[in-house]
Amino acid sequence: MALLEFNKNGIYCAQADVYIDPWKPVKRALITHGHSDHARWGSDYYLCTRSAKPVIRYRLGPINIETVGYGESRLINGVRFSFHPAGHIVGSAQIRVEYQGEVWVASGDYKLEDDGLAEAFEPINCHAFITECTFGLPIYQWPKQEEVFADINAWWSQNKAEGKVTVLTGYALGKAQRLMHGLDTSIGPIFTHGAVENVNEILRAQGIVLPPSTRLAQDTKKGQIEGAIIIVPPSAADSPMVRRFSPISLGLASGWMALRSARRRRNADRGFILSDHGDWDELNQAVAATGAERIVATHGYTEQFSQWLREQGYDASSEKTEFDGEVFEGEPVSEE
Repeated sequence: MALLEFNKNGIYCAQADVYIDPWKPVKRALITHGHSDHARWGSDYYLCTRSAKPVIRYRLGPINIETVGYGESRLINGVRFSFHPAGHIVGSAQIRVEYQGEVWVASGDYKLEDDGLAEAFEPINCHAFITECTFGLPIYQWPKQEEVFADINAWWSQNKAEGKVTVLTGYALGKAQRLMHGLDTSIGPIFTHGAVENVNEILRAQGIVLPPSTRLAQDTKKGQIEGAIIIVPPSAADSPMVRRFSPISLGLASGWMALRSARRRRNADRGFILSDHGDWDELNQAVAATGAERIVATHGYTEQFSQWLREQGYDASSEKTEFDGEVFEGEPVSEE
């Protein structure tokens, strides 16, 4: 029996009787990060990193939750678990599992480029590595984030000069804060959708430094946001609350913007290639850095990526999960 296996409830360690990021309620859940496809309500007990807890508690309510620091280990029924930075969002972790000399790592979601907010990715040596592959095709190659933010700030500045309000989409947890972190606040003020500002308040309370932002409200007047940028979740980009500030210029920040058709399909004015998931090169670098011989590919282009890894000499397979990855309508895989 494998140390970690996939069943109807999630990724299971039978020896310890615990699940990693279960998609159904279980007795004991080890959580890699706070996105809703990885941290789900209903389990009896949760364990996560200290920096992930505040937002998980906010989203799931009064749950029974404990925390560990990065690198700190917990022994459960003879199995040693430890959490290590994944670089995806604040508090995100890879979970290392060791039993009788065998080591597995469940990566959760991850990226290798240090964004200055999330704890930077740390490669962990192991025998088997469970990797996401949301963007597991060679067409997905990310530009440097400095270049992306230079483009975003130039676009914002141009919109201001043309009398337009700039609207930029980013998921409420993770992407929105990364976007804010890269903005040139000398251009104008930052307004945020309520879902984004709720997360901002939680992160600021735990010492994460973000630029000043103002919650967008129903009574926000157009005169208040002249020259501003508004950060909203993708689902709110076309909402009446946003559209009432016309003329606006809409930008999408996502890994899917590497596809030529993606921006057109969402009727956006600009698309910026920025993802909190690894691109093709980062996925391959991460796999190689583990030294693992066995690789399990999940949530993404699993068949294509595992086939590629087999061609490189790995013992690679794929497993279906209920994790979404980075959602873009119409695509075969799905970032919160």
